[in-house]
Order: sequence, then C-alpha cells, then structure tokens
Amino acid sequence: MKITTPNGILEGDSIEAILKKYGTACLRRADLRRAGLSDANLSATDLCHANLRGADLRGADLSYAILCHANLR
Repeated sequence: MKITTPNGILEGDSIEAILKKYGTACLRRADLRRAGLSDANLSATDLCHANLRGADLRGADLSYAILCHANLR
C-alpha cells in the first residue's frame, strides 16, 4: 500500500503497518481517495485535512480519530 502525503510517499503492507512505522500523525493531509480501508484500525489517528473521498471505511475503527476538515464525501 502506498499513501501520498505532503511529506512524501508512505509505504507498508497495510494501513496499520504504515501507522506503526510512521506514527499516528503521518496521515495528516494524506490523499486517501478511494483507498481500501475497510476494517482498518484508525483509532486515535490524525486525519486532519486528509482526503478520504470515496474511501471504503466499512468497519473501520475511527474512535478518537482527529477528522477536522477531512473530506469524507
């Protein structure tokens, strides 16, 4: 999985692996359009200004996630 952020491209086997490697703030302003995030554990992740438009969030854990100004359309 590759995720584009203002700080570069993050790579990992899964979203959880990326969060473990780069920290919970690594997805701030990330481009997650149409990402397959179903059943992902995104709890306490900073998703401010992230573009989640069209992302598959079915079953994703967003508890305590920071979603200010995130695009959730």
